[in-house]
Amino acid sequence: MSQRQKGILCIILSSFSFALMNLFVHMAGELPSIQKSFFRNFVAMLFALAILLKEKPVVSLDKESKRYLIYRSVFGTIGIVCNFYAVDHMLLSDASLLNKMSPFFSVLFAILFLKEKINLFQLFSIIFAFIGALFVIKPTGINLNTLPAFVGLFGGICAGAAYTFVRAMGQRGVQGPVIVFFFSAFSCLVTLPYLLFQYHPMSLYQIAMLLLTGLVATGGQFGITAAYCYAPAKEISVFDYSQIPFAALLGFVFFGQIPDIYSWLGYFIICGTALAMFLYLNEHLHKSKELITK
Repeated sequence: MSQRQKGILCIILSSFSFALMNLFVHMAGELPSIQKSFFRNFVAMLFALAILLKEKPVVSLDKESKRYLIYRSVFGTIGIVCNFYAVDHMLLSDASLLNKMSPFFSVLFAILFLKEKINLFQLFSIIFAFIGALFVIKPTGINLNTLPAFVGLFGGICAGAAYTFVRAMGQRGVQGPVIVFFFSAFSCLVTLPYLLFQYHPMSLYQIAMLLLTGLVATGGQFGITAAYCYAPAKEISVFDYSQIPFAALLGFVFFGQIPDIYSWLGYFIICGTALAMFLYLNEHLHKSKELITK
């Protein structure tokens, strides 16, 4: 297999892992989203800690990197809690779709925080993606799912901000396990007071579901990290949207969930926009390589 094919395989496996994560979160039943978030990040923290203890990397963070770590952790924690809340109150595919708005918002945050430039194509892609999200949200004022949908969208926005700071730290040479460990530990510390004072008793089944949530989420995180080590994001990021059909299939098999026509239209708009951006970036990259060769 080529490096690009390995990257595609890893990102598809990662997407399936995150779809399973949302499934197990939903199957955990009526528990607070913050409590679910704690268990999800606790497992990831243990895995990241094990890697750090085994590899013993030299960690040297400048002031800017430390600030980015905190920003990534704050936005990432909010994003996870919002995503879990949406998963509990919406179709799995709808909640997954809203969380996958993060790549579009990461472009906006890159402009604000990393001072990157945006062209008209990227601007219109963001606008079309947001229109697609509205078809999923269906903000009619009488739709009982409006609040969970907006919470899910806000989670996607926060995830976009978090990924922007991950990118910034990657450019500064901060190791992946360090980022995962700090974020997971931060999230556990933030949610721990709620867990201590507002703990909801869980059955063995619910504990098992939350441990599985953390396990597959950890696999998803390391899978997507490996994917971007094999190939550039411009070449493989569109395959991250495979989580949407995975989530729709799992929702149908386990809960009999069937998205309505507006949700399908939203899926089509957002996934189509992502594909268009993928093709555009590939074409732009190809032309740049030709100019360098000449």
